[in-house]
Amino acid sequence: METAVYLFTGFLEAGKTRFIAETMRDPNFNDGVRKYLIIFCEEGEEEIYPEDLGDNVSVNFFDAEDRLTPDRLSAMQKRAKADIVIIEYNGMWSLDSLYNALPNDWMVYQEIAIVDSTTAIQYNQNMRQLMVDKLTGCEMAVFNRVTENTDKMALHKLVRGVSRKANICYENLMGEIEFDNIEDPLPFDINAPVVDVRDEDFAIFYRDMTEEFPKYNGKTVRFKGIVALDPSLPSTQFAIGRHIMTCCADDIAYRGVVAKGMGSLSLKTRDWVIVEGILSEENSRIYRGRGPVLTVKKIERAERPLEEVATFY
Repeated sequence: METAVYLFTGFLEAGKTRFIAETMRDPNFNDGVRKYLIIFCEEGEEEIYPEDLGDNVSVNFFDAEDRLTPDRLSAMQKRAKADIVIIEYNGMWSLDSLYNALPNDWMVYQEIAIVDSTTAIQYNQNMRQLMVDKLTGCEMAVFNRVTENTDKMALHKLVRGVSRKANICYENLMGEIEFDNIEDPLPFDINAPVVDVRDEDFAIFYRDMTEEFPKYNGKTVRFKGIVALDPSLPSTQFAIGRHIMTCCADDIAYRGVVAKGMGSLSLKTRDWVIVEGILSEENSRIYRGRGPVLTVKKIERAERPLEEVATFY
């Protein structure tokens, strides 16, 4: 039987503990019957006392990232006899460490990033890799301590620079919640006869295309990319894409799609070309299953762009 895990991420003093306490006092969440284990991975100014939340709530702590192991987590759960686990995660620790340490029967049901709106931009500038780590997989980003002077557009762009799927909400000093309703138009016309992707928009195009492929299925697209030949593909196929940086130089990776048809060109890896073709979903060895495939209608050699690495900002 799976154990439901609710994961709260964010930096120190962002308000995670208060958010968890409020959640635990909600009878729609804490029914007083099921047993809950709250695991804290950092010590902030605010504390939770189990006796204030009910006899069905236990609390435990981790003080070091390298102590996270499946055995230790399972032992905590067994001692608490917990049906549900809530984790307040340390903002300075990598989420990979946690996910690699989760017992096999633990399933993250919801991941929420709690962010102090007054320090979010500064944290993003100084510790972008950690900010991206916390926003990439979250279903909801909650910006608290919001006032009438808060630049919500800047916070919106901060999240959308990492994730187009995460919901966003703003909590003011009275605890009132406002959900983000800022329209997030794509920087290209997806309904045009040819979806023309500029060099500076490739990262956004690639992420949106892979996350919401049905709306691209059957569309004709045009973009500049770098060729990557793969011996697992037939001789008339290749990969076409760009190197994309999400947050820093350490996470630059090549991202592309399988393309069918080289025309009269003799291509080699690292050639820059402009391709135009129709996207569909097909089986390919590169994907080890189904994935986006571009049937090339036009292809021509191209100069490399001014910025070879595509980014989201």
